Amino acid sequence: MKTPRSFPPTDASQSGPRIHATVEVGLSDGRGYPISIGEGLLDLPSVWSACIDSRQVVVVTNTTVAHLYLASVVSALKALAKEVIEVVLPDGEAFKDMAHLGTILDSMMQAQVDRSSTVLALGGGVVGDMAGFAASCYQRGVGFVQAPTTLLAQVDSSVGGKTGVNHPLGKNMIGAFYQPKAVVIDMSVLSSLPGREFSAGLAEIIKYGASLDEGFFNWLEESMDALVARDPASLAYAIERSCQLKAMVVAEDERESSGRRALLNFGHTFGHAIEAGLGFGTWLHGEAVGCGMVMATRLSQDLGQVQADDASRVLELVKRAGLPTQPPKWSAQTYLDWMRHDKKAAAGRIRYILLTGIGQAEFRPVDDGAVSASLQAMTA
Repeated sequence: MKTPRSFPPTDASQSGPRIHATVEVGLSDGRGYPISIGEGLLDLPSVWSACIDSRQVVVVTNTTVAHLYLASVVSALKALAKEVIEVVLPDGEAFKDMAHLGTILDSMMQAQVDRSSTVLALGGGVVGDMAGFAASCYQRGVGFVQAPTTLLAQVDSSVGGKTGVNHPLGKNMIGAFYQPKAVVIDMSVLSSLPGREFSAGLAEIIKYGASLDEGFFNWLEESMDALVARDPASLAYAIERSCQLKAMVVAEDERESSGRRALLNFGHTFGHAIEAGLGFGTWLHGEAVGCGMVMATRLSQDLGQVQADDASRVLELVKRAGLPTQPPKWSAQTYLDWMRHDKKAAAGRIRYILLTGIGQAEFRPVDDGAVSASLQAMTA
């Protein structure tokens, strides 16, 4: 397999912009790519020259991120003699739809972007998913690079190639698997992230420990206060370990064909139902996932697959991250109806990611009656 191109090395002992770690996503057919984790990377031309070799670059962002970082990124790209096309979307999950996907494609068509171009996603999960989907569609596929600006996107949605938009009946129901050429994670941007958005990112970090890595979960219990305080060293490790775990699973099951990659969706079946049922954008994705993990763990406990002490540990860690743990008080049937729109449902049966212990999970269907009984107890 061809070795993915790495970014230029930097001296970690120096102050200023530097790369702390590079995680490689190993895929078949030479499609692997590097995830560069560091500080002060967005405005460094050398970072972009390592992963963008096209003349045209379409920078897709949103109104919030554009105000903070777009000028720096565009300046760095123009220093490399790139032609830059800027596409600024409204900010929010509510705009992750076909209409705003059309906005990106319309801008590319009007600018006469050619097939050798690169789409650069500068933003959170919504921007990354939409920009990646646009890149996969435009002229049947152009280059794509991720520059995630939220913690959630840095540890989850920017890695692994899932792209798409929402439909009123379900989250991420329209999309494609389309891998980026590189992911550039600049930890410096986290200083401007609102507290609610930051906590949402912690949900995805907890997910990795709870479902895949007991040692990482134990470390999170010890380090959650430091993470909430945005301690740089703790954040650097949490981001790196999360990316390592996701890269490992994606390399094993890129298109979720074996069920292994589905474990990365621990908490998401319940969480997506909450997002769709409340209306996309009412709860942040990470907030819904945090609550969804508590719900999935409670179901695991009710089925006798996890001990009460372990279930309490998951609930307490989610709570310490500043995330909601009490689900909306809907009927069990309402939850089941929304969850049947989940991508992991098959032949009308809802499949769940359940814990069998801290750091261990499985993917399987559960009888609706058992789920209903558990939901009734959760929402009483």
